[in-house]
Amino acid sequence: MKLNQRINLLCELGSFLQSYCDGEKKDEITLKLDSVILESVSINPFFQKENILYNLNYWAKTLKQGKLNSFVSKYDLNKKQINVGIIMAGNIPLVGFHDFMCVFLSGNKSIIKLSSKDNKLFKFMFGFLKNLSPSFEKYIKILNDRFRNFDAVIATGNDLSANQFKKYFKNIPNIIRNSRYSVTILDGNESNEDLKKLSFDIFMYYGLGCRNVSKIFIPTDYDINHLISHFTGWKNILNNSTYYNNYIYYKTIFLMNRDKFLDTGFCILKKSTKIGSPISCIFYEHYSSLEQLKKNLKQNADKIQCIVSNNIVENSIEFGSTQSPSIDDYADKINTMEFLLKLS
Repeated sequence: MKLNQRINLLCELGSFLQSYCDGEKKDEITLKLDSVILESVSINPFFQKENILYNLNYWAKTLKQGKLNSFVSKYDLNKKQINVGIIMAGNIPLVGFHDFMCVFLSGNKSIIKLSSKDNKLFKFMFGFLKNLSPSFEKYIKILNDRFRNFDAVIATGNDLSANQFKKYFKNIPNIIRNSRYSVTILDGNESNEDLKKLSFDIFMYYGLGCRNVSKIFIPTDYDINHLISHFTGWKNILNNSTYYNNYIYYKTIFLMNRDKFLDTGFCILKKSTKIGSPISCIFYEHYSSLEQLKKNLKQNADKIQCIVSNNIVENSIEFGSTQSPSIDDYADKINTMEFLLKLS
């Protein structure tokens, strides 16, 4: 399959997803996706229909001819095919699709180990591509048993599993991704709309993604109650029993330890120097010197996925944009395409 054929195949998937999200028609394939979404929700308590549809709509807008052509134009893709193992996480819907896309566009074959928390959506997507082009079969294999027969590996997991991956794949070219978190820097000049968008960056996907904001840096004289007032639109997040159980658990732990915290009724804000916070909790920290804060961020760069602010620091992104990364915004700032092409 030539590069333009691979691009066209992904574009057809994107067009279908756009049509589905727009609710333009109901046929056998859209009804199948309806069923797959319901199955996914039943398997993973954090996979709500609205979140899945948001993610599908993101990919519908990403898998466009112009974006894909621009993306691949930077690379020399006339290389021999290799087998690339992909171990996917399951914290948010289709979180490993970008890795698959890179492997496919580079002309390589994906040997995929799906997460048990998110296998229905991927199988639907891959089945859709196979139905469009039988030759797609040569570019993918989903493993149900031992992970083997690959030339390189891309693996994503938490800190514990990432350490295991590093040991297991130490003699194989690899990209190993561990836990990362996103932060925001406020200076008091943010508009009400900025803070409303920040609440999206915090609570979308129940805060489980590496691009979800889990830490807030605020000036020493900042009124944090003003910030909290913009979170109330997410109070129904407690309707998810798993999220609710986490909220009650951490609230109980903090009370037993006599820790100081702010309780919004649906999430907990706690002062901490840590970057990553547990589900249902948001850490915050005061700063008096922007230069010192920049040093702090630099020291924790290996834990930070993205920074949200109104251009307070370099390379920060806009409020409300964390869950819509550009196609060439690589996880952990590691260029997956360059990694793959060095091996081919």
